[in-house]
Amino acid sequence: MPTALITGVTGQDGSYLAEFLLEQGYTVVGMVRRTSTINFDRIRHIQDRIEIVQGDLLDQMSVIGLLQEYRPQEVYNLAAQSFVPTSFTQPVLTGEFTALGVTRMLEAVRIVDPKIRFYQASSSEMFGKVMEVPQRESTPFYPRSPYGVAKVYGHWITVNYRESYNIYGCSGILFNHESPRRGLEFVTHKITHSAARIKLGLADELRLGNLEARRDWGYAGDYVRAMWLMLQQDAPDDYVVATGETHSVQEFVEEAFAYLDLDWRAHVTQDQKFYRPAEVDLLVGDPSKAGRALGWEPSVTFRELVRLMVDADMAQLQGGQHTPNIPQF
Repeated sequence: MPTALITGVTGQDGSYLAEFLLEQGYTVVGMVRRTSTINFDRIRHIQDRIEIVQGDLLDQMSVIGLLQEYRPQEVYNLAAQSFVPTSFTQPVLTGEFTALGVTRMLEAVRIVDPKIRFYQASSSEMFGKVMEVPQRESTPFYPRSPYGVAKVYGHWITVNYRESYNIYGCSGILFNHESPRRGLEFVTHKITHSAARIKLGLADELRLGNLEARRDWGYAGDYVRAMWLMLQQDAPDDYVVATGETHSVQEFVEEAFAYLDLDWRAHVTQDQKFYRPAEVDLLVGDPSKAGRALGWEPSVTFRELVRLMVDADMAQLQGGQHTPNIPQF
């Protein structure tokens, strides 16, 4: 069976990708950082089928050691400091993980086995202050956060290793993709979880920042399939993965609250505390290249995604798993 190494296996995308690769017959090796508390909740149901190993994107030798020991045919680099607001308060750490961490992984591939196929998780945040609408693979980058800047570095260093060392390196420029496994600090899950709490009488207010920001939201389970497809092609390339639709934060709120028969205006308050120092107003991707070359297309609509997340939050809360109030980042 082929072996795949996933960095960030305990995250939203890592958990869905691990599930998908297991279904394809892969041996899955999941890299985690050594901390006093590691959250395995997202992979608990498949944890006994994954080889969990310790490694660190800040430590070059630990990554080289993992590749030497497990000899994967594919590496999916999903690990990063991925929460945009945190990148403003911890920009150096974000750069170490999200930018230089990619170089360490690529250098390990070059040293251990240049035939390894490498996937880099690029981001629509690289487009930032967009130069054209919709955004496609050729659209110039204009990042508006330390996270976006770090992702641009990770993207271009992958291109550089592909062209300099003939490494099979692909970057998936993924637009926003959500699921019930999304962290509670992210606005989409903050919205659906808060709506569920309000419906159940556990809360009364939801405080948000810019309701006019528009994003291209898809389902994470769909997007990991695109990651895998990129590494199955004859030649490496970069692809935008998106739905081609854009919706505002307010539309996300309206859909979630209406699904629960709630009037969002009675509960949602805008708070300047949650505005970014430099805002990204509009993101919408053109996934036509991924459609042509990979045969990929999304299967979950915006409305279905919101309702999927609301249903999951309602089920969790009604099951007695009362999570604490949403962190106020």
